[in-house]
Amino acid sequence: MQKLVAVVKANPATAIAAGLVIILSFGAFGFMGLAPPFTLGLLLAFGFATWGIYRRRTRRLERTPAGAPFPLIVSSAVVAALVVFLVAQVVPYGRDHSNPPITGEPAWATPQTRELVVRACFDCHSNEVTWPWYSNIAPFSWATWQHVDEGRDAANYSEWDRAQDKGDESLEEVKKGSMPPAYYTAFGLHSDAQLTPEELAALLDGLAKTPGLSE
Repeated sequence: MQKLVAVVKANPATAIAAGLVIILSFGAFGFMGLAPPFTLGLLLAFGFATWGIYRRRTRRLERTPAGAPFPLIVSSAVVAALVVFLVAQVVPYGRDHSNPPITGEPAWATPQTRELVVRACFDCHSNEVTWPWYSNIAPFSWATWQHVDEGRDAANYSEWDRAQDKGDESLEEVKKGSMPPAYYTAFGLHSDAQLTPEELAALLDGLAKTPGLSE
């Protein structure tokens, strides 16, 4: 601990940069919908790994330099990030990409209503999920599975024969703009879910006329 404090005091700019990385990481992972415990775990693992690698590389020195070389700290952080990333790939959470059987759907107002819901909602709220390539790479796989798991619990349009927790909020959520969420279509992802104003109007009308999708 004393060595860590000494390094921080000798490298205030590096400490500030590390703080910014932590803040930006929380923001980025939060935007993609990763649960805070996962984000905190990743950052703690990254921090401990960086410090461990740095200490190992400086252990042969007679004493810690008054100001640890910036490249040494940065390279230790890069190696640590790679190690944490590789270790994260063996975590089984998020690897189950199964689609359970379809047991029932809402009585859609029109075929177009179903088509629009499929485009905008089915990848989190159905048993017909199309798993994207990044759902095989942690920590994106964790966030993807979390979204699907939570989405199916709230409203599963493929299991409409059972009680739905928030199925009757479908219309209101789309109307508020909270569904689909911003991260789902960010950076050009899931372009099919980006509805035109005309399609959005048709979707809202169809949801309002489909039993069980509005209060």
